[in-house]
Amino acid sequence: MSKEKSLAPVEQKEVLFYDDSIVAVRVEDGAIYVPLRPLCELLGVVWAAQLRRINRDPILSETAKGVTVTVTPGGAQEMICLPLDYLNGWLFGINATRVKEEIRDRVLRYQRECYKVLSDAFQEGRLTTDPEFDALLDRNSDAVQAYRMAQAVVRLARHQILLEARVDNVESRLENLESSLTATGRHISPEQASRISQAVKAIAMELSKRSGRNEYGGVYGELYRKFEITSYKELPASRYEEAMAFLTDWHQHLVGEQPF
Repeated sequence: MSKEKSLAPVEQKEVLFYDDSIVAVRVEDGAIYVPLRPLCELLGVVWAAQLRRINRDPILSETAKGVTVTVTPGGAQEMICLPLDYLNGWLFGINATRVKEEIRDRVLRYQRECYKVLSDAFQEGRLTTDPEFDALLDRNSDAVQAYRMAQAVVRLARHQILLEARVDNVESRLENLESSLTATGRHISPEQASRISQAVKAIAMELSKRSGRNEYGGVYGELYRKFEITSYKELPASRYEEAMAFLTDWHQHLVGEQPF
């Protein structure tokens, strides 16, 4: 089992499962955890034996965490918990044919239904399991249709909220990236500055052949005016390709070839 610091829940719920009250918590990253010792007590199995089984299992021992859970009486205390997605792995490890006959039906019920009830409680706000109510949903009354529509709207809204959060996150990351590329002080690299210098040199040499004068200042001056900078090393990284295209076209116009 993980020896990391105890996780702190951001949400705790007591879910009514038939006549049993099951505690589950949601932590900051959205994962849902279920304390195991109270479940063992509800199922009538020995906690110490189950803890040994968890520690022997490479998957369960890796995923089990200590989570701070508030209980009554007792207040906040750390409990060994499994993520909800792994709860069935533990439950189905309990051999229902080997437990006492008086608790066998309860173990089978947990194995069949517990995961879904806990999952629904956190995803749709449903806090109880009621077979009679589930049977009533098979009717085709106006109330049933309204209930099903409301549930569908809740699920749709939840999916939309998650989607908007993902989109907002992507947009924020793109804005940060764009800001980092265009922010003052984010200039071209030394390697890129060297290529700019070489391109300027090639143009200046070609112009000097024709004029007999030193043309370096004129080429740099034109580059600075076009990109509104005072040194080629201050060229924004986001405009490097544009500057190279400008210098390449200029040189190609002079000699009819592309040396850079």
